[in-house]
Amino acid sequence: MTHRREEGTPSEGGHATSSEATELPIKVGGPTWYSDAAQYWDQVEPTVEGMLGGFGQLTDLDSTSSLRFIDEFINGKKGPGGRIVKPPRIGKTLACDCGAGIGRVSKNFLLKAFDRVDLVEQNPKFLEEAEASFLGKEYAARVDRFIPKGLQEFSPEEGRYDLIWTQWVLGHLTDDDFIAFFQRCKQGLKPNGLIGVKENVTSQGVDVDKEDSSVTRSNAILKELFAKAGLRLIKEEKQKGFPQGLYGVYMYMLE
Repeated sequence: MTHRREEGTPSEGGHATSSEATELPIKVGGPTWYSDAAQYWDQVEPTVEGMLGGFGQLTDLDSTSSLRFIDEFINGKKGPGGRIVKPPRIGKTLACDCGAGIGRVSKNFLLKAFDRVDLVEQNPKFLEEAEASFLGKEYAARVDRFIPKGLQEFSPEEGRYDLIWTQWVLGHLTDDDFIAFFQRCKQGLKPNGLIGVKENVTSQGVDVDKEDSSVTRSNAILKELFAKAGLRLIKEEKQKGFPQGLYGVYMYMLE
C-alpha cells in the first residue's frame, strides 16, 4: 500500500481529511470493494516507486527499522554489554510476506533475517516481476511459494511459518475479513510463531480512500481488531525518521 498524506494535509489522490474520518463500525466493503482495489493496483507500475507511491527513498530506513524491531525475537533480547537476557522466540527458517507486491519487503528485510519466504500477492503482474527480475536469481531461489491470492482469500498452511509479516496492506480488508484473516494466520504459525504488522495509522477514527478501496485505521482501532481476532500484542513501536506530512506508521508484534 502506498504511503498516504496525513489527514488534513494536501494529497494528490484527494484522500479523506480528518473531518471525514469515521469511528467504527465503518461502512466499507460492498460487491466491488476488492475488485476496485485490484483494478487500481493493475494500473500501478511494478517498481519500488510504484509500491510506495513515489516514496521509494524510504526503503532503506523502512527495512532497517523493521530488522531492529524483530531482532529480539529472532536473535534474543540483549542486556548490558550485549549479553543475551532472553533467548530467541522464533526460528529463522520461513517467513510469509503478505501483500508482497514485487517482493520489496522480502528482498530488503525478510530475506536478511530468514532462510526462505513465501510471497502472497493478489496481483499476478507483481509476482511475475518479483520472480523474473526484481528479486534477482539469488533471492528468487529462496522463495518457496509465490501465492497469487488476496489476503481475504489466503489461508496459510497449518503450522508452516516462523513469522507472518503484513505491511501496508491491511487497509484493503474490511473489518470482518481483517479479523478472519488473522484468525487463519494464527493457525499458520509454528509453535511460538509470531505475526508482525506494519501499517499507516490515523490520529483518530478512520480515513476511507475510495480511489484504491482502502481504509486507514487509528492505532486504537487496529488494536481493537487484533483483540477481536484473538491476538495478544507483545510489542509496539512507532516508525521514526519518515518525512512530516505522512501518516504515522506503527509496528506491532502479535501472538
